[in-house]
Amino acid sequence: MRIDLHAHSAISDGTDTPTELMFAAAKAGLDVVALTDHDTIAGWDEAAAAVGSANVALVRGIEISCSADGITAHLLGYLHNPARGDDLDALLSQARAARIRRIEEMTARIAKDYPISIADVYRQAGTSRTIGRPHLADALVAAGVIANRSAAFEQLLATSSPYYVRYQAPHPVEVTELVRAAGGVPIFAHPRATKRQRRFVSKNVIRDMVKAGLFA
Repeated sequence: MRIDLHAHSAISDGTDTPTELMFAAAKAGLDVVALTDHDTIAGWDEAAAAVGSANVALVRGIEISCSADGITAHLLGYLHNPARGDDLDALLSQARAARIRRIEEMTARIAKDYPISIADVYRQAGTSRTIGRPHLADALVAAGVIANRSAAFEQLLATSSPYYVRYQAPHPVEVTELVRAAGGVPIFAHPRATKRQRRFVSKNVIRDMVKAGLFA
């Protein structure tokens, strides 16, 4: 059985609609795929509707951006019940709003030196519920400022760039507790990524996450 438990759709920063993602999973020979869009579950219903046609099982999930000691830590949550997740939903709404403020500020900084506007970014985001740096990268590519997404992340959008802006993200322990309270299973994402966006966590934070039941 072939399983991928970490996939994104165009509802956040992927390139396929949830339906297209399910059929792409089938084409790739997967038996099971998890839809784990950033900070939103808006694609769940559409993906679920495509299960029968694509003949691929769906695991409903989410990826939540967190921060601890100034370091990024992403959390995957699987199979939580939205009916039990009012507090989690409120946190996700706050996270999406923080992302928008961040992208607006980054775009404003870049616009001082390059021909780019927030309207360009929203045009690239389309119907996405979670606006992020990939959409800004696509806008920069469309404007001819930079060659491709990878180059954008390596240069103008890098954490070391003067244009980079951090945004307020919840602590992973708080998110762990909310996912579990909603009946979900929280998993630490990118566990071996020690450099990408500084995704490593201190021993103290790991200890707190264990206490919160993240690794139970």
